Amino acid sequence: MWRPFRVVLLGVLVVVIFVEEWGWRPLTALAAKIARWPPIAAVERWIHAASPPVALAFFLVPALLLVPVKLAALWLIHDGQATLGIAVIVAAKLAGTAFVGRLFILVERQLMTFRWFARCVAWWRGTRDHVMATLRGSVVWRSARAVRRFARNWLQRLRTLKD
Repeated sequence: MWRPFRVVLLGVLVVVIFVEEWGWRPLTALAAKIARWPPIAAVERWIHAASPPVALAFFLVPALLLVPVKLAALWLIHDGQATLGIAVIVAAKLAGTAFVGRLFILVERQLMTFRWFARCVAWWRGTRDHVMATLRGSVVWRSARAVRRFARNWLQRLRTLKD
């Protein structure tokens, strides 16, 4: 009984790690660029200076507000509007990752004062590192990287032939 559950859980974990690994950094970088706008920069300074309980609220409330949006997207899918529902889920995931990721960067120092939060972050980072190390050591990963290197070299040779 545990084996199918573990497979599903591992699949979900891989997707979450994929989004964090390849989505978190560029999306939070984009959010940081947007935050250069003076009114947003002022709000960010205020958030960065918040007390730990307020910082926790700033971090959790936006993440929780995305739940109804995702439920609405599932309703759209159930209602036969799969494309729209999937688009809403993807948009919510992208916006949520950018926004919540930026908030995490702003309030990480305050959040880490909560022992339970620090333990959760340490567990998450350890799990992510273990999954990524396993993934990078897999034949599929190594093969994909070899194909990518081959394609990149082939395209570079092709460009030099055109010049």
